[in-house]
Amino acid sequence: MTLDTARLSRRRLLQASAAATLALPLQALAATNPTAAPAAKPNANTRAATTKYSPRARAIVERALVIDMLAPLRLDLRADAYALPLSDQHLADFRASGIDVFHNSWGLGGADARERVAEHLAGWNGWIARHADLFCLVDKAADLDRAKATGKIAVIAGVQNAEHFRSKDDVAFFHGLGLRCAQLTYNSQTVIGSGSTEREDGGLSDYGVSVLGEMEKVGLLIDVSHCGDRTTLDAIELAKGPIAITHSNCRALNDHPRLKTDEAIRKLAAKGGVMGITGVRMFVSAKEPTTLDSMVDHIDHVARLVGIEHVGIGSDADLYGYDALPPDQLKALRDSYKASYGFRERIDIEGFDRPTKTFELTEALIRRGYSDGDIEAVLGGNFRRLLGQVWR
Repeated sequence: MTLDTARLSRRRLLQASAAATLALPLQALAATNPTAAPAAKPNANTRAATTKYSPRARAIVERALVIDMLAPLRLDLRADAYALPLSDQHLADFRASGIDVFHNSWGLGGADARERVAEHLAGWNGWIARHADLFCLVDKAADLDRAKATGKIAVIAGVQNAEHFRSKDDVAFFHGLGLRCAQLTYNSQTVIGSGSTEREDGGLSDYGVSVLGEMEKVGLLIDVSHCGDRTTLDAIELAKGPIAITHSNCRALNDHPRLKTDEAIRKLAAKGGVMGITGVRMFVSAKEPTTLDSMVDHIDHVARLVGIEHVGIGSDADLYGYDALPPDQLKALRDSYKASYGFRERIDIEGFDRPTKTFELTEALIRRGYSDGDIEAVLGGNFRRLLGQVWR
C-alpha cells in the first residue's frame, strides 16, 4: 500500500544531497524530540517486550537474517519526514525489533516522478548517513550479511512505481543513485502497464517490456505487488530470471484486487521468485475477526501451493503501523485510495502493529508447526537468496 509522499522542493533536494555527502544533521521543521541521541540503547521496557517471547522464538529471530521486503523506515506524510530526528525510544525500538533489513519503499508517481524519486533517494540517504551508527545503505547482497554480522540494520532503497523511468537510460541512472528495487506500476495505469485497481488491464506496454529488460540488465529487482493481473503475468513471463511480489497476499483466500491469483504465484515460483506476505488488514481477510493467524493462513497457502522457499514477509508498514498515524494523516491516506481498497475501522492487525511484530509472527509460525529452518527461510532466507541472484 504505502502512502504517496508530498512534493518536495529543489531546495530540500540540495539540503538532502548535502546531508548524504557530509552526514551533517538537518534542522527539523517539526521535531518532537530535537535532542534525540542516535546512540540510544534499548530501555528496560523495550527489553521486557522481547523477553516475554519463548526462548525458541527469540533464538530463531536472533539467528535469522530478518528481511522485511516492504518496510518504510517512518510512516509520515510530511514532505520532509526524512529530516526529522528520531527519539531515543524510536531508536531503541529499531534495535529491539529483530528486523535486520528494511526495504524503504514508497509510492511515488506522476508527471514529476523523476525529480521526486531523486529527492526521495537523496533525503533518505542523508537520513541513513546521519544515523550511520545503526543503519547502512545496501549496495549488493553481501551488505545484508555484513550488516547482520556487525549489528547494523541494512536499508534497501526502493520505489513502488516506475514512472521515474522516463527513458531506458533512467534505469541505470537511478540504480547509480542507490535504487535497488522498483515496482513496475502502482495502482493506476501508466505508460509501463496497469495497476491493480484500474478498470482494465492491458498488460505491459512495449515500453514497459523495454524497462523490464533494462532492470534485469543492471540488476534492479523487479516488483509487481501493485500490478494488475495481466501486467503481473506479463512481467513474470517476459523476465529472463526471477522477480518479486514484495508485499501482497493470496486472492484464493481473500477476493481483493490488490492480491495475487494462484496462477501468478505458481508462475512466479517457477521462475524462482519470492512472494512477501503483508499484514495489512483488508489484504488479509474481508471479514472479522482478522488476526495474526489469518496472516499465517496466507503463508500456509503459498507454501502448500509452490513450496516454503517461495514465501517471505513484506509487512507494508513501519514499526508502529498505519493506525498509529495522526488522525489527519490517516484520513488523507484513506482518502487517497479507491473504494475497492475496502478500508475498515482498523488497517493493522493486533500483534503485527508494534516493533516486536517479528517475534509475534515467529510465535504464530511455531504454533502452526513450522520447523526452525522453514521459519528462518520465511523471515528472510528466501528473499536473501533472491536478492543474491538478482543484484550484480
